[in-house]
Amino acid sequence: MNRTNVRKLIFEGESVTLDFKKTITSCEKIARTMVSFANNKGGKLLIGVADDGTIKGVKSEEEEKYMIDRAAHIFSRPALEPTFEEIYVDDKVVLLVDIPASDLKPHYALAEDGKWWAYVRVKDKSVLASKIVLEVLKRSSNDQGVLIEYSDNERTLLGHLEKAGRVTMKECVELLKVGRRRAQNLLVDLILSGIVKINTTEKEEYYTAC
Repeated sequence: MNRTNVRKLIFEGESVTLDFKKTITSCEKIARTMVSFANNKGGKLLIGVADDGTIKGVKSEEEEKYMIDRAAHIFSRPALEPTFEEIYVDDKVVLLVDIPASDLKPHYALAEDGKWWAYVRVKDKSVLASKIVLEVLKRSSNDQGVLIEYSDNERTLLGHLEKAGRVTMKECVELLKVGRRRAQNLLVDLILSGIVKINTTEKEEYYTAC
């Protein structure tokens, strides 16, 4: 990638597939971002670029690479394999880190509390994955086929979506009068079949018809 393409990325701003870091200060935090990319459709980190898009450059490429490698192999599970590229922009070095979409989803990041958590990318943020998102990631990586038999529950849910346009997990449980686990399994099947889609924001998660 050349400096013109890097400038174009910076101009477009942070997104589902792009994140700026002035410098790497925490393996835990950068692992969270990298895992969220791997669990989604991949993404790029531009190290040496401030949140507002100002090009600061990296002071030590080797130190930044060391932190990224630690985050990828020690603070991510399964381990990630990012690639690096050094690009000179305005006589400053910007480190481009590419994290491809993974075939081994879900990936987890080691947090400060010593626990492993899975994250997904929502707009320009890395958000904790819900149980349904985790189940979808697991089953989508297993190449399992899904056989849907339209029972009363499926018909009731799809009828509700046609009228209301959306449903939350809580509403689904109340609508179908079933346990949370059963409602979750039903939604996962419909999501994997391409009938229902997940909509995740920083505040809530809800489901709509495709």
